[in-house]
Amino acid sequence: MIPAEFDYQAPQTLADAIALLSRHGDDAKLLAGGHSLIPAMKLRLAQPQLLVDIGRIKELSYIRETADRILIGAMTTHYEIESSASLKESCPLLPECAAHIGDVQVRNRGTIGGSIAHSDPAGDWPATVLALRADLVATGPNGERVITADDFFIDLFTTALQPTEILREVRINRLAGKLGQSYKKVRHPASGFAVVGVAVSLGLAVDGTCESAGIGITGVDSKAYRASQVEAALLGHKLDEQTIAAAADHACDGIDPNSDLYASADYRRQLARVYTRRAIKAAASKI
Repeated sequence: MIPAEFDYQAPQTLADAIALLSRHGDDAKLLAGGHSLIPAMKLRLAQPQLLVDIGRIKELSYIRETADRILIGAMTTHYEIESSASLKESCPLLPECAAHIGDVQVRNRGTIGGSIAHSDPAGDWPATVLALRADLVATGPNGERVITADDFFIDLFTTALQPTEILREVRINRLAGKLGQSYKKVRHPASGFAVVGVAVSLGLAVDGTCESAGIGITGVDSKAYRASQVEAALLGHKLDEQTIAAAADHACDGIDPNSDLYASADYRRQLARVYTRRAIKAAASKI
C-alpha cells in the first residue's frame, strides 16, 4: 500500500518540533519509532499533511538515574532499555517488558515514548508504567506539565496529551526495601501485541507482608488499566498461593473485556486471571 502525499520535517530541537505542531495543529503527526504510524499511513487509516520526525532530537534519548528517580527520554528505544545493565539492577521490570515487544527490528527502532503516546490497547509499555506509578512529562508551547500514568491513558488510542504537546520523559520513583517485579504476556502470534499482558511490582515489609503493589494490565480493555482491586487484595497479606489466587480473581473487576476473532471476552477474562496470578507469583519469587 502507498500512503497519501505528505510534507516532511526533521527538527533538530524539541522547541522546533513544538513550533511545527503549534503551526500545523491536527494536520501534523509526530514520527518517533514509526512502527504504529507508518503502517497506518500505508493503509491510509492516517493521512497527516505533515510528518514531524523527532528522531534527530538527541535531547530526547537517554537513561539517567538519580538517588530517588529513574529518568528515561521519550525517544529511548526498546532495545536500549532491554540491554541497560543499570535498569536490570534498579528496575528489572523495564528491561523485562522491553524484551517482550515485537522482534529485534522493532525493538531497535521503536521508542518508549512513541508506544506510550500511541496508547494501543494491546501495547506493553502502558501496563508497565501503570504498575510502576510513573510520571509522564509533556512539553508544549505553554511549558511543561507532569501527568501521572493513571491520568494519562484516556481511551482507545487517546491520551491526556494535547495536540501541540510532546511526551518528553518518563519518570519513575525508586522504591526502597525488598522488591520483586515481573511482566507476563500472551503474545498474539501474528502481531506480537499482547492478547493479555500483566505487569507487577511488589514490595515486602520486614514482617513478610505485602506493603506495596502495582498491577497494570493491557490487552483486555480499550486501554491499559490499573488492577486496583488486585492490589488491594495483596496489601497487608503474606504472598502465599491462596492470597495470590484470590487477588488474581479481581483482574477484570469493573472491566468489559474486548472480544475479537482471536480471543473472546470470556477467554480474555480467564487469561487475565491466570496471567495476573502467574505474574504475581513470578514477582514474589524475585523478592
